[in-house]
Amino acid sequence: MSDAASERTNRLPPRPIPLTILTGFLGAGKTTLLNKLLAAPQLSDTLALINEFGEVGLDHLFVEKIDGDMIVMSSGCICCTIRGDLVATLEDLLRRRDNGRIAPFRRVILETTGLADPAPVLHTIMYHPYLMLRYRLDGVITLIDAVNGESTLDAHEEAAKQAAVADRLVITKTDLAEGALRLHELEQRLARLNPSAHRLIAAKGEASAEALLECGLYDASGKIPQVARWLNAEAVEAANADHDHDRHGHGHDHLADSNRHDNHIRAFCLTSDAPLAPSSFDMFLDILQQAHGPRLLRVKGIVALADDPARPVVIHGVQHVFHPPHRLAAWPDSDRRTRIVFIAKDLDESFVTSLYAALAGRPQIDAPDAAALRDNPLAPRSAGLLG
Repeated sequence: MSDAASERTNRLPPRPIPLTILTGFLGAGKTTLLNKLLAAPQLSDTLALINEFGEVGLDHLFVEKIDGDMIVMSSGCICCTIRGDLVATLEDLLRRRDNGRIAPFRRVILETTGLADPAPVLHTIMYHPYLMLRYRLDGVITLIDAVNGESTLDAHEEAAKQAAVADRLVITKTDLAEGALRLHELEQRLARLNPSAHRLIAAKGEASAEALLECGLYDASGKIPQVARWLNAEAVEAANADHDHDRHGHGHDHLADSNRHDNHIRAFCLTSDAPLAPSSFDMFLDILQQAHGPRLLRVKGIVALADDPARPVVIHGVQHVFHPPHRLAAWPDSDRRTRIVFIAKDLDESFVTSLYAALAGRPQIDAPDAAALRDNPLAPRSAGLLG
């Protein structure tokens, strides 16, 4: 390779570092799981961001102290406390890595506090102009304990949100008699709340590094999109079929309890065979964000657009914040339908589907058509996600 070619190669931006968010309510077992992950040899090039060293109990793993807020474990993993502002911490870690002051970590695990709403953390990773170039969200792991899980979901809206946005749900304390007794009901409840998340039982050894990591859109190489696994749309559609069956007279008492936080949250999947014009899809997202942004707990999808139907666009949003869309080189498999998974709070599925239908040129009865939506002086006039 010539010097000029080598220089051009060196100027290429580094591959984004996968970042995993580890969340769960107080007492769910985040510390135990984090200790297990940090000790795993395959995570020796991982950096863990935690709240307090004392909470994690890393004494037996401690090897070297770099400075007041950073230590190296025997596995080689770096552990760092979050110093107030998450953005400043993540930027500082990149500077240290780029300058050779710390080992070149290749993965980040970010532990949140038990009471945290995960949305602001997701917003930081997905939309900060620099951080979204250097990090990519690999997934959200939410722990929930079988003993107290249902009462926690009843009492705390944040717990329901943590479960709703998860890619992996790790159920702990099933080795306790009370947890084993309550497991079935909890699993059913979590399946209704977030059917797209894979559920893992910690006591059975299912919460391994292999099962918890690489759950984002791309595989470990960062090159091959794993869309079907990432969306898990089939699980959402199956859950909706069960929900409709329950609602029409065959259901359980939980459907009548409107006070439960998770009964306000529903997952559904929008599908369409026909490609949509980019301008229409921009308007679809703009209207959703501006009219119902706070209710969109998480949105993931693969979309066929009319300007280039052979190259779908991947979207990912949390509330009003959407990651810039990414265009794939080709469809990852033979299924070329638009599929968008919504996990939303107090948002009627029919509003979303009728809006999409109108912009696709298939207006429904008592709903505006695409022209009416575009000509509405109150309609969004932003440049849109697609520019």
